[in-house]
Parts: sequence; C-alpha cells; structure tokens
Amino acid sequence: MSDRRALVTNTLDQVTDPHNPAATDDPLVAALDATGVDYEIIACDPDLADTAQFCEAYGYDLEDSANTILVAGRAEPPVHAACVVLANTRLDVNKVVRKRLGTRKASFASAADTEALTGMTIGGVTPFNLPDGMPVWVDARVMDRDRIVLGGGGRDRKVIASPKLLVATGAEVVDDLAKSPPAT
Repeated sequence: MSDRRALVTNTLDQVTDPHNPAATDDPLVAALDATGVDYEIIACDPDLADTAQFCEAYGYDLEDSANTILVAGRAEPPVHAACVVLANTRLDVNKVVRKRLGTRKASFASAADTEALTGMTIGGVTPFNLPDGMPVWVDARVMDRDRIVLGGGGRDRKVIASPKLLVATGAEVVDDLAKSPPAT
C-alpha cells in the first residue's frame, strides 16, 4: 500500500488512517492513490463545509481553497463540465465556459442537478469520480498554488494536495477560466 496518504487528525479529533482496510474500499482514496501524488484527507464538520466557513474554522486561506463547480450548457441533451477555480476568483460561465461547452447558454448546475449527476452535495463536490466523459477544467491560477484544498466527495471531508493532483487525473488546465472579483 502506498504511503502517499497522510495520517491526519483535525480539530474534530477524527482520523483518516491510511492503514485502515476500510479506507482502501473508498472510491476517493482509490482515485487519489492512482495519481501518484501525495495527499491528505481531513475530516470536517459538515456544517462548516462551505468554503468561507471551512477556511475560517480550520485556518486555511481562501487563496488555497479550490472549488469544484458543476456547469450546464443548454442543449439537447444538456452538456456538463466540472470547473475547478480558486475560492477568491469567479468562474467565467458566460464567456469561457459557454464557448468551451459549445452552447449558446450556460449556467451553474443547480444543487439538485449536481447531486443527481455526481452523487455529491454542494460543499463537498470533488473533481474525482465524476461521471465518465465529464470534462474537468482547471483555472490556470489553481496550478500556481503550492497546495490546494478540494472537496472530498461529501461535506464531511476535504482533500489537501499539490494541484498536480488535478492534471494527474487528466484535468485540462484552462487560462482565464475564472476572473478576479471586481474591487470593492
């Protein structure tokens, strides 16, 4: 068994043990192990899984938090993609995403559609174990970070790793997929 997985304890005193046989049955762990990139899985309070609350409660920077956002292009049948952007940026759905989807209109997938398509709820969506054929696009700024915090497939855990983890799974890096928010 690989030691790429770190034994991690969080402030809830929950542990993800890489030597626990049950952990090897976890599809997320299997997908992460397949990348060959070091990672950590940390447990979190599901009530604190939304990005801003998670970062504040657990001491992570928003600049290191990468959100996985499902988008939908209006077509028959609808087309979808997962986009990974830093929490301090805004996904460019109306231009870049729409053009990449090849549709006249695009929007954020609803929470219900996200869960129906991925089996994951908002606050825990991860770019791993998505439906076959769903593209994963990563804003180039994500790749500039030393480490990122990603959803863990559920609101009760997060993945911390180098952004190399994303390209190791076949995600495509896209320039200007996100924009900096306007100055206030």
